[in-house]
Amino acid sequence: MKDWESRSETKFKSLSNFHFDDGRKLDITLAYHTLGALNSRADNAVLALHGTTGSGSQFLQPSIADYLYGRGQPLDVTKYFVIMPDAIGHGRSSRPSDGLGPDFPRYDYTDMVEGQHRLVAEHLGINRLRLVLGTSMGGMQTWMWGQKYPDQQALMAIASLPEQITGRNLLWRRMLIELIRSDPEYADGHYGKQPAGLGKAMALFQLMTGGAEHMHSTLRSINAVDTQIKQIDLHARENEDANDVIWEFDASRDYNPAPGLREIRAPLLGVNFADDELNPVALGGLERAVAELPHGRAHTIPAGPETRGHQTLHAAEVWHMHLAEFLTQTEERS
Repeated sequence: MKDWESRSETKFKSLSNFHFDDGRKLDITLAYHTLGALNSRADNAVLALHGTTGSGSQFLQPSIADYLYGRGQPLDVTKYFVIMPDAIGHGRSSRPSDGLGPDFPRYDYTDMVEGQHRLVAEHLGINRLRLVLGTSMGGMQTWMWGQKYPDQQALMAIASLPEQITGRNLLWRRMLIELIRSDPEYADGHYGKQPAGLGKAMALFQLMTGGAEHMHSTLRSINAVDTQIKQIDLHARENEDANDVIWEFDASRDYNPAPGLREIRAPLLGVNFADDELNPVALGGLERAVAELPHGRAHTIPAGPETRGHQTLHAAEVWHMHLAEFLTQTEERS
């Protein structure tokens, strides 16, 4: 096993006078991580987009990296240049906790995708990506990339749907935000310490994204559950910020690529998990979406010992073979 974190490069790009969808303008910084090198034709770049509350370093975790980047693996870094940006509001990119707190612009997914595109096109000089690969929020943004910048060679969206967030998915997101905002310690975003509501909100996040079978096998007693709640609360207070979390979840408020799906010209593979309660298989959203695409394909991975509901996105052991097959299918040959 390799320590991919130490092998990656973390860099920063400043974007002056960035125009946000809410009408605000602000100088911002985007952090990004890279593996491998861009070739002379600049046609081997892969853009990897992370999920809500995450960062580009998600793709450096052993559970993902050890199945993707080694010699002969799908994203062999002797062949590909992998770019892993921290989305606006996440990781080490500009976010509310940098100082503006509740006065930080109310960004959305359109702002995030615009920042990613400026990083790739303006800063790195890449006009066409070999692949855009996204998980969860990053998967949702992959659909947007296909619409806004249709000349990419291939798109792979994991654990996502290209439709407006409604129903249970919308309900728990608004509940999560309200758990923080309604806490008196939140003080309208001007708190001196992380409010208790932050820990409760992140416990709800873990509840909604975990797999039912996995939780059934690991949370077998009141003591086990109470211990996990305490661990989530401690981790949240030490590693998260209340304003950052509110802004991260609120950013999905106007997401809805459904009306423009036919604008996606690049081959797109959508991969979801049968035990993912955020993207319920029974509703058939993924299949309806890919039917709209000229080059779309859907695959739902059955539940099994290695799946973890929505969190299976972190287990590349489960889905890396579909990535390898898709790259082979979309390889352009002279």
